[in-house]
Amino acid sequence: MKQLFTVFLLLISVHSFANLGEGVSENRPTKKAKTLTVMTYNIHHCNPPSAGTKIDVEAIARVIRKEKPDLVALQEVDVNTERSGKGLNQARELARLTGMHFFFSKAIDHQGGDYGVAVLSRFPILDSTRFSLPVDPEIKGEPRTFAGVTVEISKGKKIIFGCTHLDLKEPNRVSQSELIVKHFENSDLPVILGGDFNALSDSRVIQYLDQHFVRSCQTCAPTIPVEKPNRAIDFILYKPGETFKTLSTNVIDEQYASDHLPVVVKLQVK
Repeated sequence: MKQLFTVFLLLISVHSFANLGEGVSENRPTKKAKTLTVMTYNIHHCNPPSAGTKIDVEAIARVIRKEKPDLVALQEVDVNTERSGKGLNQARELARLTGMHFFFSKAIDHQGGDYGVAVLSRFPILDSTRFSLPVDPEIKGEPRTFAGVTVEISKGKKIIFGCTHLDLKEPNRVSQSELIVKHFENSDLPVILGGDFNALSDSRVIQYLDQHFVRSCQTCAPTIPVEKPNRAIDFILYKPGETFKTLSTNVIDEQYASDHLPVVVKLQVK
């Protein structure tokens, strides 16, 4: 009888320990969600406005390195132009100086070279795309372009990251934003878009884009001019909204390297 009682106590102890173990397992902290740091920066062809005609690629690279972004959208990028130095591909050089991958999309011929937008990526670029944005022939305007890359930010998790620079004239900006929305409306992959939109938050263009993308900020800090900035025209947007969560949006107070302030956004990947 005594032996049976001992066995009974032992079984109770084992069962209690097993239940305790299950409870610990259920309450273990889950792995932290992945975050992305994304930057958009109009680099003024690496020409500091206060430095005359000087081209200072290192100054732009220094700003980027300090923020340690995973993805960067660059506008006003020179490749082999006379003003920036024949043989200087600014997109490639910035990639080298920051240790990132790059993709450049030409918008126009300029001074014997190319001028457009580019993206930098900490992740290898799996695929890339570029397309021209429309310009109304009656009102004219500078040709604009879109650069997009597909990257794998974690195992099995791919996204599209794009960059653009919309025209100065609103009718062109409207049609350009409509084309961008149409291009990605049926995308199977999440999309992050950075750029200089040449449009304020309450403009027709941004209000339209807000219907299809989530802007990282609604009350956005100004990005131009670099001294006493008074308006925001540089933004980062994403879709679908349930894929990302904005953790922070910061405008970096860097007044030397360009005529725009860079925007840095931290996103949580849900």
